[in-house]
Amino acid sequence: MTVEEFKNDIRQGVPDQIPPVKEYEKGINHAPKRKEILSLEEKKLAIRNALRYFPEEQHSMLAKEFADELETYGRIYMFRYRPGYKMYARPIDHYPGKSEQAKAIMLMIQNNLDYAVAQHPHELITYGGNGAVFQNWIQYRLAMKYLSEMTDEQTLVMYSGHPMGLFPSHKDAPRVVVTNGMMIPNYSKPDDWEKFNALGVTQYGQMTAGSYMYIGPQGIVHGTTITVLNGFRKIKKSPSGSLFVTSGLGGMSGAQPKAGNIAGCITVCAEVNPKITRIRNEQGWVNEIIEDLNELVNRVREAQEKKEIVSIAYLGNIVEMWEKFDEAGLHIDLGSDQTSLHNPWAGGYYPVGLSFEASNEMMANDPEQFKSKVQESLRRHAAAINKHTTKGTYFFDYGNAFLLEASRSGADIMAQNGIDFRYPSYVQDIMGPMCFDYGFGPFRWVCASGKPEDLKMTDDIACEVLEEIKKNSPEEIQQQMADNIQWIKGAQENKLVVGSQARILYADSEGRIKIAKAFNDAIAAGKIGPVVLGRDHHDVSGTDSPYRETSNIYDGSRFTADMAIHNVIGDSFRGATWVSIHNGGGVGWGEVINGGFGMLLDGSADSERRLKMMLHWDVNNGISRRSWARNEGAIFAIKRAMEVEPNLKVTIPELVQDELLDGLFNEASINRN
Repeated sequence: MTVEEFKNDIRQGVPDQIPPVKEYEKGINHAPKRKEILSLEEKKLAIRNALRYFPEEQHSMLAKEFADELETYGRIYMFRYRPGYKMYARPIDHYPGKSEQAKAIMLMIQNNLDYAVAQHPHELITYGGNGAVFQNWIQYRLAMKYLSEMTDEQTLVMYSGHPMGLFPSHKDAPRVVVTNGMMIPNYSKPDDWEKFNALGVTQYGQMTAGSYMYIGPQGIVHGTTITVLNGFRKIKKSPSGSLFVTSGLGGMSGAQPKAGNIAGCITVCAEVNPKITRIRNEQGWVNEIIEDLNELVNRVREAQEKKEIVSIAYLGNIVEMWEKFDEAGLHIDLGSDQTSLHNPWAGGYYPVGLSFEASNEMMANDPEQFKSKVQESLRRHAAAINKHTTKGTYFFDYGNAFLLEASRSGADIMAQNGIDFRYPSYVQDIMGPMCFDYGFGPFRWVCASGKPEDLKMTDDIACEVLEEIKKNSPEEIQQQMADNIQWIKGAQENKLVVGSQARILYADSEGRIKIAKAFNDAIAAGKIGPVVLGRDHHDVSGTDSPYRETSNIYDGSRFTADMAIHNVIGDSFRGATWVSIHNGGGVGWGEVINGGFGMLLDGSADSERRLKMMLHWDVNNGISRRSWARNEGAIFAIKRAMEVEPNLKVTIPELVQDELLDGLFNEASINRN
């Protein structure tokens, strides 16, 4: 397909004529069938809702087809309307349109659906088992058409994947505003999502999936690398010859083994899906695949003796692996779980004792029995982990809801107080106090030209900026600066790019603003093409998540979501190109509110003005909230930020001595109540 043919296809939107049926490709990874949850009348309503996109004369033919999809897959994907062209992030000048900002968004949408990037590309699922860009292919086509038509005086409004339309605005307004899954609170339980998603009225955007900001596994690689490095520091061990055990190569995009290799340890990652395991091995994200547990034990021992840097995929169930390592007396230094337990009943976790195929069948056809199997497995899973931690393993929850769902299953996972979990979230112990409180979080960028040489130049620019900042950085952030300089220096060598020419590093407000300004200057000078900025949800400010991103908030406010909402509102009027707010993220539907943004740098003075305002707010909003929660690092960081920016004035908490509170209340009386 020529560039012009591609542009014409985008401009077409919903085809006038019903296109031929598309072949079902068996060679790619597909989403499992979603469970039966709609009544007969609700199924009729789902068809009625789907047909809203088409003229009446096409309804009789499409109604039967959509009904078949609903019965077969549990959702209406409109597979017939999947585009015939290859899906990937093209150079920005290959997209039709009147607005460069809109073209950048089209590029990012297509990157999310790239076969090399997306977990279930035909079902429009980017990662995490159910993190969707759109609900169906007509929504994709219609959104791309609107983006190709819009000017910088319009804003596209996206309702959970549905393009509501273009509305008049102004050039400083966001070009796109996205909401995903914003349910009335009493209707935000997991089964509510299954029902309303099947009806076609909401979707789980995950965050960077529905924010059009996923950069393949690289983002998770960086977060996991920083976590693993700091985890080894916490237990005062060198990564060399040490063992990191985890699970989930599919929903986590194969990031953990690559992260382990970069950190310099031995990584063993369990995965039950043979197809995705082979894909990650072929992509170079994991070094070896082993299917036999005895062979695995011997291979790990060999690696420990030789102090190898190696990553191994165990094609089998994580529970059996934990149990086998205990039986064999293998010492695990760091342990985690990175299965997509935010989605426990629909493919995010596969229970021990059931094959991959049998699990897929049971979750669709006997969901209650499947739920019981998952909960039984989680109890056994936790028991195996407990055996290792008594022998010195440091276990942390990566925040994908393992501890949460294990506790709901009755697993022995609670602390002695019966309130907290026995093990910390990685944010509680590692990322929160070491990174987020100081303003460090995942700063992402994408070179919209698609040129590897542009990415190389941005790497060099970012490294130069960070090294200059580090010269005058306080001791409190020196380690983070050093880790990220090392990361960016090794980025090219580690071949982290999957899909778009993208990069990620952890930076604070100062680092993000100075790097972005340097990029904008390079664009203005004609050295590189346009650059799209963004971030992940594992960040300082955009996400309220009591079991992950805000789990180190101890003033009682971790179950509130004011920060994420303010983040998006504040970003939108300070210059973001697009903004998004989501019910759900890595911890699951109903468990988190995520706010995201994207920003196009085009080398203009307007870009510089906007990036300074928006990036400053996007970070310091979160630091101020963490400071108000009395987090020591955040108090330090926000005071430092106020010294730099005279227009920043933040309320600082007064600290209360414990002795003052002791004896204020009659504890016996309180306990009786």
